[in-house]
Amino acid sequence: MCTILKTKTKPLATYTPNSKKLDGKQLYYSFLAGAQRIFDNQKLLNDINVFPVADADTGTNLASTMRSIIDTNIPTDNIQITANALADAALVGARGNSGIIFAQFLYGFSNEIKSEESLSVQSFKDIIKLAVKYAYDSISNPVEGTMITVLREWSDGLSAIHEKVDEFKQLIIESYQSAKTSLAETTGKLEVLAKHNVVDAGAKGFVVFLEGMIDFFKHEEIKKILPTRNVIKFQSTEAVAINHDEVTFRYCTEAMLIGEKLDKLVLKEMLEPLGDSLVIAGSPSKLRIHIHTDEPSLLFEKINVLGDITFQKVDDMVMQKDVMENRKNNIALMTDSTCDLPQEMIEKHQIHVVPLSVHMGNTYFLDRVTLNAERFYNIFDSLKERPSTAQPAFKDFSNKLSYLSTHYESVIGMHINSKMSGTHSNATRSAKSISWQMKKPIDIIDSKKLTGSLGLLVLRLAEAIESKNYSHDELIELGENWSQKSDLFVSVKTLKYIAKSGRVSPLKGFIGNLLNLKPIITVDKEGVSALLEKSFTEEGSLKNMMKHAKNTLAKGELWGYAITHANNPSTAEWYENELTKLTGQKPKFMNVASPVLGANTGPGVVAVSFLLK
Repeated sequence: MCTILKTKTKPLATYTPNSKKLDGKQLYYSFLAGAQRIFDNQKLLNDINVFPVADADTGTNLASTMRSIIDTNIPTDNIQITANALADAALVGARGNSGIIFAQFLYGFSNEIKSEESLSVQSFKDIIKLAVKYAYDSISNPVEGTMITVLREWSDGLSAIHEKVDEFKQLIIESYQSAKTSLAETTGKLEVLAKHNVVDAGAKGFVVFLEGMIDFFKHEEIKKILPTRNVIKFQSTEAVAINHDEVTFRYCTEAMLIGEKLDKLVLKEMLEPLGDSLVIAGSPSKLRIHIHTDEPSLLFEKINVLGDITFQKVDDMVMQKDVMENRKNNIALMTDSTCDLPQEMIEKHQIHVVPLSVHMGNTYFLDRVTLNAERFYNIFDSLKERPSTAQPAFKDFSNKLSYLSTHYESVIGMHINSKMSGTHSNATRSAKSISWQMKKPIDIIDSKKLTGSLGLLVLRLAEAIESKNYSHDELIELGENWSQKSDLFVSVKTLKYIAKSGRVSPLKGFIGNLLNLKPIITVDKEGVSALLEKSFTEEGSLKNMMKHAKNTLAKGELWGYAITHANNPSTAEWYENELTKLTGQKPKFMNVASPVLGANTGPGVVAVSFLLK
């Protein structure tokens, strides 16, 4: 969220920087120049990223952090107000280990400025030294040879020369050598860096940021810097051939926690057993958390009791590593969490999943990522408020597609029925934007289906991509054709949950409960849901489902079928046994339905999906 600054400022045309004092505008413009250097070197920073985990995203994460900073409104002359705004923007937008450490460094810098409207060389040096301590304190286990080392040794460089200079231009230019030397020495301080003969990526990011600041203080060409606020420039660099090491903990997990009197030490003790690379940045009312863990859902369950979680991000570092080193195809396949594909299939076919979200009270969770499906159904009936759901935001898709476009020649997305969710719309808008920016084909297919039916379509597309027999455009046509050969039948134990979600009218829900109806719902070829059959007993519902299964199988040869359920394994297993006898095939997959779907249907639902050849 950007901070809006309404304090009176001087017009840009009349602004003349003070060479001996650092004011708010100078700070902001120097940040713009530093941010542009990060953008220019984004790919290089990704390529040399081998510590703490070789997930090749340090450049992307620092660029995201910088984008949040430069989107803050034009600053005031007052250094304290501007620094506070920049620090808050960095905390909100920070991504990755390095991004959150840098955000905490800025928070320390802003927090130690008292009421000054500008800073002298002496006070700047003193405050930077204190800010470095904030950065160290944010890290659970500080490791030398990384960004924090360069921050500290740059601060030492400021202290060594500050009495010899009285202008900020001199201070920044002459202290740069300390940072540059410290960066070069990171290679020898960490075994993993020496092994690959690279410097630390986060440290390199800070040094190139300083280089941008030097450009500003040398030339003060504000008109050349201002376009950075609207355009991100990517420098094309050759990939560095690095054999990335093993990932210790799978998920790079981040959260923003809002509350009162939040205690970093309490959080540290709570979270340290869950993983490594723990960084906690921010204030007692707003904390940004970063950790590498195998259990993101457990982490969010723990911190949810401390405050409101207003931001979540979970990156699968094993998948990122595979994309970098063992990419199977030149065409990326993207879907969303409602496809209900088992995790092992997602990993096997390198399918990229964007999660929807489930909102419970003031906190939201990422479907299947920070909210475990089994746990969700176990607590469903004890929830005080009915959970609501939301599609991924435009920015969520833009981030995913930007990442995929840097590693693949093209991207195909297939998502939940557009008539049931805005997911398809946001994916389509993001695809158009990123395709134009990256000059690569990106197309989004409306599956007109959901749950296992969507999963079957995605799985078939994945196998078609792996066959290498089809072009991007041919795959789009195939996906659309296959959607018309897909059937979905959903057996519902009770209409009360669906009525509460608004999927059927309250009156129909009331009548259904009163009559104890157990309906079968289908989704037609255009994506419209309809009541297909009504049963008064569960046995009758099972028989009717099998009747419709036989009718579907009579239309053509079966490619495969899938069974998904909302905490109803016994009925799902019954269908598996009966359909295996009927078709001579085991299901392509059987899985628990996503919490997003369960939030709207309630527990007990079972869906059977068919896809004909």
